[in-house]
Amino acid sequence: MSDVTETEFAPAESEQPPVESDERTPSQLEEEGEIAADYIEELLDIADLDGDIEIDTRGGRAYVSVTSEETANLRILAKPDTVNALQELTRIAVQAKTGSFSRLILDVGGSREARVAELTVLVDRAIERIDGGASSAALPAMSSYERKLVHDVVAERGFASESEGEGRDRHTVIRRS
Repeated sequence: MSDVTETEFAPAESEQPPVESDERTPSQLEEEGEIAADYIEELLDIADLDGDIEIDTRGGRAYVSVTSEETANLRILAKPDTVNALQELTRIAVQAKTGSFSRLILDVGGSREARVAELTVLVDRAIERIDGGASSAALPAMSSYERKLVHDVVAERGFASESEGEGRDRHTVIRRS
């Protein structure tokens, strides 16, 4: 038996895997969008649904939108929980092809715009409570993407917000600036 130290088995510094960065180049984002679009297109074919797919990149994310001239065509897929589930499945499909976690955003039938409108109403009601004398107003738990949208709307209204809680209970609290 030879005397071998543990360091002899450690990979050389040049062999260490590169540290993954959250920053994506425009070409990487476009690749994520293309992979996601292919995945969604196959899903639409399986479900025998018609839809037009658009890919965009902004804010360090790929955005994939599915639209249809027949709004009833995508109605079932446009429900918020369904869009979130499809988004997660699409992210997994992208990760399987690229080897990197994807932060892509999926929109089906305008569901994201509808959700922004709902979140704006929630923020406005919370601000009304604060204007009515409350020191702060907590919103329901939501995803990190939705919390980011809320923070943006709150800042536009001249108020301050922060996320509190852990995991599925993480929510936004709004206060005066």
